[in-house]
Amino acid sequence: MGKIIAIANQKGGVGKTTTSVNLAASLGVLEKKVLLIDADPQANATSGLGIDVENVEIGTYQLLEHTVKASDAILKTESPNLDIIPSHIDLVAIEIELVDKENREYMMKESLQGLSERYDYILIDCAPSLGLLTLNALTAADAVIIPIQCEYFALEGLGKLLNTIKSVQKIHNKNLDIEGLLLTMYDSRLRLSNQVVDEVKKHFDEMVFKTIIQRNVRLSEAPSYGESIISYDAGSKGANNYLSLAQELIEKNA
Repeated sequence: MGKIIAIANQKGGVGKTTTSVNLAASLGVLEKKVLLIDADPQANATSGLGIDVENVEIGTYQLLEHTVKASDAILKTESPNLDIIPSHIDLVAIEIELVDKENREYMMKESLQGLSERYDYILIDCAPSLGLLTLNALTAADAVIIPIQCEYFALEGLGKLLNTIKSVQKIHNKNLDIEGLLLTMYDSRLRLSNQVVDEVKKHFDEMVFKTIIQRNVRLSEAPSYGESIISYDAGSKGANNYLSLAQELIEKNA
């Protein structure tokens, strides 16, 4: 049975999509079968894996509408062992369309039934908001990874997200776990980066992944070539960080 992990934080620019794409690719390279679901209308995870967003006809939107089976929305990627359910700007409309639906928080959970048997990991790249899309992802997931950037406002908004997770646990998904907090965009030369790391570890201790994702130019270049960091520059610091994170995740779930 595969594990479904949502990658969520309502703050934009914290490394959610970077983490979704590169963790998925790293798990694939480590011979795990992975499905990445792009649940963000910006569709950056889709384009970041070399898929032309304009030509996406079936994706997360249709999945949530229940107009297609999940298996019909899956595309193969160039990355080994990695499939994707792509996104498209149309996904913006889904929150409005689902508003009157009964069980609207369970649309993703229902459509993913049975998929877990085909994959070791299913990762969901969430939108930078706590709207209905993210709620669907958290209701469908077994666990959540929360990326936190090593910058001044890092912990701002984290309380809100943790409260959302608590209420999802209480109302929609009592089995939802926090897989871990992931420190991203770390620059060892900056005192502030080190302060944030200390602060997060002091508050959350065991919940923080040992792997820290460092600032890395190659990491920010890779998406513009439609490649994960693993295929763009396997020797880079960014690739090493994400392979280390994948390894840590596998060991945690062994």
